[in-house]
Amino acid sequence: MISLHLPQRPRILFFFPVCVLIILAAFSSIARSAEETPDAIGARLQAKYNLIKSLTFDFTQQSSGQLTGRGGSGSGNAFFLKTKDGSKMLWNYSSPDKQVILSDGTTLSMYFAKLKQMIITPADSLQQDITYSFFSGAGNLEKDFQVLPSDPEVGMTDTDRESFKIIKLVPRRQQSQVSSIHLWVTADSLIQRMEIRDNFDTVTILNFSNIKVDGLSDHSHESLASLFSFTPPEGTEIIRQ
Repeated sequence: MISLHLPQRPRILFFFPVCVLIILAAFSSIARSAEETPDAIGARLQAKYNLIKSLTFDFTQQSSGQLTGRGGSGSGNAFFLKTKDGSKMLWNYSSPDKQVILSDGTTLSMYFAKLKQMIITPADSLQQDITYSFFSGAGNLEKDFQVLPSDPEVGMTDTDRESFKIIKLVPRRQQSQVSSIHLWVTADSLIQRMEIRDNFDTVTILNFSNIKVDGLSDHSHESLASLFSFTPPEGTEIIRQ
């Protein structure tokens, strides 16, 4: 995440957009046993996201911890696209109030309707975020994280046991906003749920639904350009950093 000291700024963990591990794509179709190791789960996850050109989904977000007070929640949808010119990203928050986080590959814009502000910064600052770099195809799970078994206290319902493999990621280099990440990985190597813990023990949980892989492939250049653009309402304060 980008370290901008903003009031009530949404916490985004870019899961699409984040790793490039050299491995045969066919690996993702190999049958997994109950004893599948965390490294093997991470490898097939990496292989899957290496092949994905676009990803769209709906999400819900819940944060809790001492620094969040009573906690916060949000929901919306997100879009990620890999192109020859770079990666594009769009997070649309519809609740609790409208927020738009957009990267067109050159510029990162963050619009907050409640504050009537939009912050604009160079998109290359995102490359320092290891979770973003995975989804954008610029990172490497094995290089950027230790891939470990899930913590015992991380809840696993009967549905979780039947449907997901849960792994824990710990950054190999200290990060300003990420202490650890738990991923709920489906049998077809997609992330269904993400739990992020920061260095202040704030926990953010993202649940994903209506996941569509390469659903933007049939969109025209014009429609994609329109999707990954945003003009704030008149009267919005523009802050350039």
